[in-house]
Amino acid sequence: MSIRVLLVDDQELFRDAVAVMLARDERIAEVATVGSGEEAIEHVRAHTVDVVLMDIRMPGIDGIAATREVLRVRPGLRVLVLTTFDLDEYVYAAIREGASGFLTKDASAAELADAAVAVAAGEQVLSPRATAAVIGFVRGGSPKADPDVALAGLSAREQDVALALATGASNEEIARTLFLSVNTVKTHVKAVLARLGVPDRVHVVIWAYENGVLRPRA
Repeated sequence: MSIRVLLVDDQELFRDAVAVMLARDERIAEVATVGSGEEAIEHVRAHTVDVVLMDIRMPGIDGIAATREVLRVRPGLRVLVLTTFDLDEYVYAAIREGASGFLTKDASAAELADAAVAVAAGEQVLSPRATAAVIGFVRGGSPKADPDVALAGLSAREQDVALALATGASNEEIARTLFLSVNTVKTHVKAVLARLGVPDRVHVVIWAYENGVLRPRA
């Protein structure tokens, strides 16, 4: 699989250094860079891009608004948010706008490349540190629904899968835990997403904490 990546960041040194490292990965055919949300939108309009690595905090159009707009321009595009650890509310908003995952900026070049390839293949990427940040933000408000009500539309096995997804578990990890085949897990995951009305696994995490199905440790 060979993908085209757009790196969006207003720090020239950061984006140039990351671009050089990503370009060394044989799975990445092309790495383009821009320094603003406005440039990202224009680039996506004019060029074919598979994955956007999107900074959040930028002057002008920030990463949240840019995520929303590039996905409107190219609905099949995948966006992977890059953030510092203290921007939990911004990460949450970006995921709400349709981002496929998030990594903290201290990730290695190999981790970034792996994540870009994963989201291009339709997977979601949940950095443990960034996941904790999102959960921390969500728990600041009251659950929007009773957990029993939220789970009522799922079968017992689908509830097990949903709870595992909410912890960021992979299909392979769920299969081992629940003694199922990976293909069976994939079938259950599709059913869970459909029944919950969420687009991907990232949103299952948000759904679980918003509805009080899972509560983070203090």
